[in-house]
Amino acid sequence: MSQLAVTVIGPDRPGIIADVTEALVGTGVNLEDTTMTLLRGHFAMMIVCAGPFDEVKSALEPLRGELVITVRTMGPEHEHAPIGAPYMLSVHGADRPGIVAAVTRMIAAAGGTITDLATRLSGGLYVLTAEVELPPTAELGMLNRALEITAEELGVGVTLRPAESDDL
Repeated sequence: MSQLAVTVIGPDRPGIIADVTEALVGTGVNLEDTTMTLLRGHFAMMIVCAGPFDEVKSALEPLRGELVITVRTMGPEHEHAPIGAPYMLSVHGADRPGIVAAVTRMIAAAGGTITDLATRLSGGLYVLTAEVELPPTAELGMLNRALEITAEELGVGVTLRPAESDDL
């Protein structure tokens, strides 16, 4: 059995999750990691599972058309060892291009890694929330200052704070 990555996207409707998972269970697949969300009225799902590639692809075939479905074989699993302390990053303000790129570049420059990120646009308000891990060597004062400068240039507000256990 191969470790597979399955992605599904399409217009939201009742029963998509049931349809996809029922098709998969018929192949003997067990869902390992999943994430599902609505993006501007479209349902998006990512699944990591172990199963027979050809059978999984065939089982999902009847759902193609209304849904865009991909099935890919993944390489060996990489354990994610935390690099440091968890933080919560939030950005909010008027929508404009470049917010995600600029803010995530600051985290990367500090040696941080982003373990989860979500954005939402509601009217003209853009909101980004992210779970971030920062190494012990990260200069928090410098990172906060860099984020403040970037936020000012973008016309948004930014907050970086240690994550509480109930945040994660």
